[in-house]
Amino acid sequence: MVFFCYLCPSIIPTVHMKRILVLLIAMAGLVMSANAIDYHYLTFETTDGEKASVDATSLTLTFSGTTLTAGTQSFTLSNLKRMYFTVSDESTTGFATLSAPEEDAVLIYDLNGRATEKGQMRDGGVYVVKTKSETYKVIKK
Repeated sequence: MVFFCYLCPSIIPTVHMKRILVLLIAMAGLVMSANAIDYHYLTFETTDGEKASVDATSLTLTFSGTTLTAGTQSFTLSNLKRMYFTVSDESTTGFATLSAPEEDAVLIYDLNGRATEKGQMRDGGVYVVKTKSETYKVIKK
């Protein structure tokens, strides 16, 4: 038995038609079972590496000159590196000042494990700062 294909004017043997139908049904099943990821945040990354996530459920974006306002956050367009949707809040917390009591000795190590002094820390360097009670990974800016 043969079938005439209206999409392409040729005759298709029954064996090939069955294969095509099975393939189409399988593809339709895959499409129907695919789930979309539910993104809750729009994250903005600036050129200095900072990230700010904004709740995307009822987000309004406004452009005014060279400024983009997303919800309560405002960004200068020239300072934006990229923006993308995320499942969780990826906001960076900013900078912190580390302090330790005078009697608490502070040890500083570079990523090669060498002990260093505070005055020898280079900008952009990554260090491990260890006190009696806590250990921190820091980036000197």
